[in-house]
Amino acid sequence: MSLRIKRGDKVIVLAGKDKGKTGKILKVFPQKMCAIVEGANLVKKHLKRRSENEPGGVKEIPSPIHISNLALYCPYCNRGVRFGIKILEDKTKIRICKRCNKEI
Repeated sequence: MSLRIKRGDKVIVLAGKDKGKTGKILKVFPQKMCAIVEGANLVKKHLKRRSENEPGGVKEIPSPIHISNLALYCPYCNRGVRFGIKILEDKTKIRICKRCNKEI
């Protein structure tokens, strides 16, 4: 199963407590249809001290978000957009914004 979003893409959150936030995708889980977005869906995790120089305590870490709640962010439109795939002459695929027809 392949997803239409990849690690490193800039996305906007469409639903949930962080609706409207943008961030970069850090990790994708294709089996769960989820992705971890930088700065979105942060949860508090209580961590035990592992070594002398690594302190324990409560840290905020990003949690996965279902990909149906994410949209690819177009820098030209300044919003989350639908996108299509265009095949060039040298048979490489690029993603284009359906709204402004520019490469994302």
